[in-house]
Amino acid sequence: MKTRDKIILASLDLFNERGERNVTTNHIAAHLAISPGNLYYHFRNKSDIIYEIFLEYEKLVDYYLQIPDDRPLTLDDMMFYLESVFDGLWSYRFFHRDLEFLLDSDERLREDYRGFTGRCLESIDCIFHGLAEGGVIENQPEELRSAMSLNVWLVVTNWMAFLKTAHGNGLSDELSIHMLKQGIYQVLTLELPYLMPEYREAVMTLREKYRPQLPENGEGMRSASRKKLGNF
Repeated sequence: MKTRDKIILASLDLFNERGERNVTTNHIAAHLAISPGNLYYHFRNKSDIIYEIFLEYEKLVDYYLQIPDDRPLTLDDMMFYLESVFDGLWSYRFFHRDLEFLLDSDERLREDYRGFTGRCLESIDCIFHGLAEGGVIENQPEELRSAMSLNVWLVVTNWMAFLKTAHGNGLSDELSIHMLKQGIYQVLTLELPYLMPEYREAVMTLREKYRPQLPENGEGMRSASRKKLGNF
């Protein structure tokens, strides 16, 4: 593997483990047992490393959200999209954990992320359209479908922030991919009102696999929420 690629992979691991703001280029160089000068030969600064990592994340999500053009979408497709996107979110979790700070720190990254968001919203809209063609969900007017797409995007990109604040301890060492994928429960809940009747029971069963565990002092809220959701 080329040194440049090793730097990107090592940086991603360190950023995910310690948080981007707690890792310097010296830390990265020491982790790889290379000199800082060797690192700077490939990257001018940490911002350049972060930008390259974002480009890799962007390509991964674009790949995950490809829509087949030779068939309608199925329930299996819907679950594949959700699982894949949350897998990608876990692999690059530092990015959404520190998103606002990172975008404020790099205008180039901020501009590219805006375009990335637009493409993701378009892809989610196309997925909903494909699911409607496949008879999984009801066909919706364009305006409602766009709103649904935005709601899904907001849940996916903000679920990690919710976990950190709801658990009240920063979650730096406790966050797991299982906890992150509990966000799938929220996305499926958003989609419940639009499911075709024959898919409702299957999605309700699938949704239970991802039920989130809220903080202990939210037990009453959880009980009330379960009773309410049970009426769907």
